[in-house]
Amino acid sequence: MRKIEKIVVHCTAGSQKQSATDIIRYHTGKGKNCLGWSAPGYHFIVEPSGKIVNTWPVEKISNGVKGHNSTIINVAWIGGLDLSKPMPYPSVDNRTPEQKAALVKLLTELKTEFPVAQIVGHRDLSPDLNGNGVIDPWERIKDCPCFDAILEYAGL
Repeated sequence: MRKIEKIVVHCTAGSQKQSATDIIRYHTGKGKNCLGWSAPGYHFIVEPSGKIVNTWPVEKISNGVKGHNSTIINVAWIGGLDLSKPMPYPSVDNRTPEQKAALVKLLTELKTEFPVAQIVGHRDLSPDLNGNGVIDPWERIKDCPCFDAILEYAGL
């Protein structure tokens, strides 16, 4: 088993009408409008209904955060954009109550299996843009997962 240092929470930055299958197809599909990756970006995807879909074995590396993937587990919830606004769509925490409950359940299970792993948001792994060795919250280049995962899951 690989050494897991962090469990990274993501949003998919898409419509909540998508399914885990849609996200996997986008990541691993070939052709137009697909990324063509050899592995999905996430180990788990939480659908708006609260259904947790295991999309990739945790023993294997997924493509969630460049430069960190060898020591992380990637978990995503479907959503994260306010599609009622004009483009470019603003990011928003539009998790359903079912997604919130499912994320707590899944992250609790993962913390039981990997007790030393820190739960963070994708945005918490943004690069150090000032080159000072510190990731300042104002330097974050990503909104993902559209809420403060460190704060929200500190008690797990």
